[in-house]
Amino acid sequence: MWYDRKDGYVDLLVSARPNSGKNGFAGIYDDSLKIQIKAPAVEGAANRELVKFLSKSFKIPKSEIRILSGETGKRKRIRLPLNERVEEFINAKE
Repeated sequence: MWYDRKDGYVDLLVSARPNSGKNGFAGIYDDSLKIQIKAPAVEGAANRELVKFLSKSFKIPKSEIRILSGETGKRKRIRLPLNERVEEFINAKE
């Protein structure tokens, strides 16, 4: 399962694809949410761009988005507060 709902938040399993032409959701593959990131994977630039993209997509402050694991890899576990936009996104992907 590519997400895990908890009390008030959700953990997403993300497969980040840096150096993409644009930022965007690319679907569910191998039990993870594939996200294209235009920034390169150099000195944390892709992670910062990923947090910024998720913040804008779900209307969540960047300070409330946590990378729990996988900071230096492509597969990451990211924690977001569970708001209406996140809930709608998850329901649309099920």
